[in-house]
Amino acid sequence: MRNVCYGAFVLLVSATLGIAAETNPPAAPTAAKQEAASAKEVGVITTSEGVMVVEFFPDVAPNHVENFKKLAKAGFYDGQCFHRVIKGFMIQAGDPNSKDDGKKGLWGQGGPGYTIKAEFNDKPHVRGTLSMARTPDPNSAGSQFFICHGSPRQLDHQYTVFGKLIKGEDVLDKIATTPTEGPDRPVRRMNIESIKIVPADSLK
Repeated sequence: MRNVCYGAFVLLVSATLGIAAETNPPAAPTAAKQEAASAKEVGVITTSEGVMVVEFFPDVAPNHVENFKKLAKAGFYDGQCFHRVIKGFMIQAGDPNSKDDGKKGLWGQGGPGYTIKAEFNDKPHVRGTLSMARTPDPNSAGSQFFICHGSPRQLDHQYTVFGKLIKGEDVLDKIATTPTEGPDRPVRRMNIESIKIVPADSLK
């Protein structure tokens, strides 16, 4: 069964040189900053328990960030649920099998039909960390992700961190503390209504 172990669980800056740079120095940097700000996106996870917002770390895990965004924009996560919950550890989702309550025996085993290579980095696994689940194979991540409820630092450099929670800690707590049955499955469905990728400044 897949779980967190699934088993136990880029800004290019161009600079103009010479006379052009001297004649109009503020314009290029200001425009570049505005473009970068407008390009920054966040993930809005709407659940049955409320809304969580995550920001991404494309500087350390660009492929994981783009993969998550691609799946979210395609509606892949909509209608799934948090199928594995461990208070003080993490909440996990991303399995398309979890859209169907009749497939509970298969929850935790599904994916998008492909895998991506690991992008282990120095971002720590602390409360609110967004990281990818995988099998014992380091390069087996696909669509399943988890959000840390505690600070499982033993996962550092073993799982790819690609973002963090910036809003909705109360929702994280609600999901992480819901009653569960075996194997770490919420008794009451913790549904994901949708995951939308939106400009960060649209939430202000």
